[in-house]
Amino acid sequence: MLIGSVLLQIFARFFLEQAPSWTEEVSRLFFIFSVAFASALALKSNYYIHLDVFYNMLKEKWKKRIDIFILITVFLFFLILTIGAFQFVIMGFTEHSPSMGIKMGIVFSSILILGIAMCYFIGLKLFKQLKKSQS
Repeated sequence: MLIGSVLLQIFARFFLEQAPSWTEEVSRLFFIFSVAFASALALKSNYYIHLDVFYNMLKEKWKKRIDIFILITVFLFFLILTIGAFQFVIMGFTEHSPSMGIKMGIVFSSILILGIAMCYFIGLKLFKQLKKSQS
């Protein structure tokens, strides 16, 4: 849908007298939601960048401890973000977007989706890591 809205905007700018005003806003909205969904999937598949120069020098025992510490820290960060995002979404239902007229709570829900999805996948990783370290 992102590609379609951008193509519509390009077509309108070249071949119509005036491009619809909502195409810019809807493109931004689709981009935000695609990042929100893709971030959690990148975490699930380990597609984030890892700086492991010093990490590889550590003993296996310390690697496990650092992995668990990082997962707990990131989980807590996204838990706080999710709680704040929920309040943000509720406040957003009193506002409307300028050109499309939709409630901004729908737009702000992308942050809530990001937080919930990240907490879910980090929780799974943390559970597996803790299970692995106990055995």
